[in-house]
Amino acid sequence: MSVKVFITDDHYMVIEGIRSLLQHEKGIEWMGHATSASSCLAFLSQEQPDVILMDINLPDQSGIDLCKEVKQRYPSIFILGLSTFNQQSFIEKMLSNGASGYVLKNATQQEILDAINTVIKGKQYLSFDAALTFRKSDETSDNPILTRREKEVLSLIAEGLTNNEIAAQLFISPATVDTHRKNLLAKFATKNTASLIRKAAQMQII
Repeated sequence: MSVKVFITDDHYMVIEGIRSLLQHEKGIEWMGHATSASSCLAFLSQEQPDVILMDINLPDQSGIDLCKEVKQRYPSIFILGLSTFNQQSFIEKMLSNGASGYVLKNATQQEILDAINTVIKGKQYLSFDAALTFRKSDETSDNPILTRREKEVLSLIAEGLTNNEIAAQLFISPATVDTHRKNLLAKFATKNTASLIRKAAQMQII
C-alpha cells in the first residue's frame, strides 16, 4: 500500500522541490498540492491523503490553525508541519494542534521520507534541526536566570560566608544579602542553603 501524500504551501518552488524528491519514490503516491488553506480544505472535501505536508505560513490562514481544523474534521490524516522557521514556539503550537511532526523546508529527501514513514505508524517525528531546538531548550530551561549580584552572592554562600560577611565583602547591607538569598532559594525551588548549594553545583552554576 502506498502512502498518499499531499502538500499545502504557497511557494511553488517548495512544492516542486518536494514533489521532485517524492514522486518517483516507491511506496509514495503524490496526490497534488494546495497553495492556501481554503484550497486545501476544498481538496479534502473530495479526497483524503494519508499525510499532509503543511506550511505554517499560508496567505489566507495560519497553517497552525489549519492543522487544528483538519485534525478536527479528518482525524485519521497525519500532518507534518513544514517551515523555514526553526523556533520552538512554532513547533510546539503545531504539535499541540494535532501535527504528528515537523520538518524544515531545507530537509533532505531521506529526512522527508523518514518523517512520512514515522508519522504513518502513529509516531512523532521531528527533523534533526527541530529536535536540536528542543534539546537546547531543555538544557537551559531548568537553569534559573540569575543577576550578576545573585551569582556573586551564591558563590559566597557556597564558600560558607554568613550574610554579614557577604555584605562586608560586596559593600551592601545584610538585609540586601538576605533578600538575594531568599530570591536564590525561590529561583532554585529549594528550602535551605544546603540544598541550594547542592542544586547549583549539579547545574554547574557554581
